[in-house]
Amino acid sequence: MIKHYLPNVDWLIMWEETKNTLYMAGISVVATFILGTLLGLVLFLTSKGNLWENKPINAVISAIVNVFRSIPFIILIVLLIPLTTILVGSMIGENAALPSLIIGAAPFYARMVEIGLREIDKGVIEAARSMGATTGTIIWKVLLPESMPALISGITVTAIALVGYTAMAGAIGAGGLGNLAYNYGFQRNQNDVTLIATVIILIIVFVIQFIGDFITSKLDKR
Repeated sequence: MIKHYLPNVDWLIMWEETKNTLYMAGISVVATFILGTLLGLVLFLTSKGNLWENKPINAVISAIVNVFRSIPFIILIVLLIPLTTILVGSMIGENAALPSLIIGAAPFYARMVEIGLREIDKGVIEAARSMGATTGTIIWKVLLPESMPALISGITVTAIALVGYTAMAGAIGAGGLGNLAYNYGFQRNQNDVTLIATVIILIIVFVIQFIGDFITSKLDKR
């Protein structure tokens, strides 16, 4: 019955490309969370009135974040082809998409981290400082725990954006469901392939949103 309505769908290939999409999204989400959190922390700590206040460093990092956050992803992929080739040895395949995915998403997430850190009550930070807490202690015991609901909410939004990025990367040879939808669904006019690839992407997005919302609700003490 399914074969009758979806004659062009090869479920084995669909499963393989789904795994490729999950692989690209999974690796890039983890790397983005780490890199974006570090960038967000530096942006926050070097801003006016904070522990590492340093206007020049803050301005430079802020400019870098703004530049990479503003470049359309499809253009960023092209710009990073030389770097990707050096790092991965190829500009085709799932691993070749990772540098662009991470560099494209980390600055976006860094701003979310900075915003989350700014929402922390200044009194909590000052209380920790008055008790002689080191910068490291303040980061690990105050800043990160207090902002964790915002960080998880932010990485959820970023993860969903990354799933969309993998689809765009797939259209230019990175593999995954985007590659399947473009090469088979669009170029060969197999609309059923495009439909199923889209449905699977939507399911992935809904699952990410559900997990992110669940974790955020558990961490939010308000």
